[in-house]
Amino acid sequence: MLNVFARASVSKVTAPMARKLVGVGVTPDVITVVGTVCSIVAALVLFPMGYLLAGTLVIWFFVMFDLLDGAVARARGGGTRFGAVLDATCDRLADGAVFAGLGWWVVFGLPIDYPDWGLRRVQWLLAATLICLITSQVISYAKARAEASGLSADGGWIERPDRLIIVLVSSGLTGIFSQPWILFVGMWLLAAGSVITVGQRMWSVTSSPGARELIPLDGADDQDAEER
Repeated sequence: MLNVFARASVSKVTAPMARKLVGVGVTPDVITVVGTVCSIVAALVLFPMGYLLAGTLVIWFFVMFDLLDGAVARARGGGTRFGAVLDATCDRLADGAVFAGLGWWVVFGLPIDYPDWGLRRVQWLLAATLICLITSQVISYAKARAEASGLSADGGWIERPDRLIIVLVSSGLTGIFSQPWILFVGMWLLAAGSVITVGQRMWSVTSSPGARELIPLDGADDQDAEER
């Protein structure tokens, strides 16, 4: 949702920086890998240790840094097919690491730091985190798989920018105020919105021209083999 409105504003900032990076020989793939590795390390080290604010700030910095890969690709005259696959793969890894790191903190850090918060609420928070982890992958996969089949799965309430803003704002505020209910509310809002988005994307797919056409048996066999 936010992706549509923020794209023009972000481009005004990243375009001049991208031109300078191209001038010194930095490639989009390098930016993608560096941003992803640093985000994963921050999520899997700082979040489990209970440094929610520090983890949020580091991940947010490298999420912003990662925006430069597309800008650098445009400044070079275009990206590559490999770069597009690499970027999508790294986004999934980074998103998974964020929710995995928070999930680890919920299980092993939250009961210690907040002993009066209640085991039942910890369990519900972990459930929301797992829902967010799964749906974040499904939302992106649904779009990619639909496009590979010549269909459309665009839109929905929760796209990657929305997801990152909700989870990082929630984790950052939890780190500042030491109030786990902030993360609890944020994660359940994100979980609910993500489940709805999966449904929205499936509706977009089923409404696409050709979605109900039968696939020839040979083609179906090839697709099954590809999935395996």
